[in-house]
Parts: sequence; C-alpha cells; structure tokens
Amino acid sequence: MSEETGASHPGLLPDRFRQAAKPGTVLLRLETTQSREGVLDGAWWPRSRDVGAELPGLIEALTEHLGPVASVGLDAQAWDDVPARLVVGGRSVHIDQYPVGDSTVIITRGDRDHFSLLVVPPQASREAALAAMAHAIEAGATDSAGQILIATGIGSEPPAEAT
Repeated sequence: MSEETGASHPGLLPDRFRQAAKPGTVLLRLETTQSREGVLDGAWWPRSRDVGAELPGLIEALTEHLGPVASVGLDAQAWDDVPARLVVGGRSVHIDQYPVGDSTVIITRGDRDHFSLLVVPPQASREAALAAMAHAIEAGATDSAGQILIATGIGSEPPAEAT
C-alpha cells in the first residue's frame, strides 16, 4: 500500500495532511513522522475560547484521519464553560479538565494512544500562529508549548520569582 494513503502505518496522517485540515472549520497541523519523537504531535489554532464551538471541528478532523477520539484533556481555566463531555458525530467524547496552563490539549484515541497538540491562542496574528504551528511539528523538537509561544512572540516570559 502507498505511504501517501497512510494505510501502511495506521493512525498516522499522510504528508498531504500537513496542510490545514478542513479549511474554514479548523486549522490543524500534525507531525507526520513515524517516530513521534517530539514533545508535541501537532498544533491547533482555534478561533475562540468557546469549547462547544471549537472542539467539535477538531475532533471531527482528527476522527476522520486518526479514528475515534475517546477523550480530550485541556486546561479548563483557558476555556469558557467546559462541559464534562461533548457529543460529536454521534459519539460521546469525555473532556478531562486540568488547571495546568500549559497551552496544550491532549487527544486520546483508544486506551493509551495520546496526541499532544499546541493550542495557539485565538488572538494570535496569522503570521505568528503559522510560525508556532510549524515549530510545533518539527520532527524531534524539544521545545514546550510555552517556549514555542514565547519564541514566536505570542506568549510572554513568566514573571521572575522574588529573591
């Protein structure tokens, strides 16, 4: 089977899906290397902090190419009105809420297959968002989500501790 179809490596997106998935619905990029050695597996740029409006598009795009999504873990403090679950495409998806503030979402497929995505803040400029998304999918990248946002001018350095 062709590598382009992704069929020889179930669960991995073909290279052609490094582009925006479902233009106008969700802006998503995923690392497509076989190793998945980087800290992050991809990046997502939602248009708002409304989970009910944004998360279904992400889940649908991921489900189409990776298979059913069982749960999504996110920082509840960074989103508006986070429900315990969403029904997307007729399937119930559990929403795990953590006060971690790390600019990521964790997508779980099956029992143990996790994908960590950088969440680019909705207010980011197009140029900065695309730079952050490209940085997040670099094979073998070791920068955290926060480091990527700072490097692209989207985030800011945490305040220094008083001595």
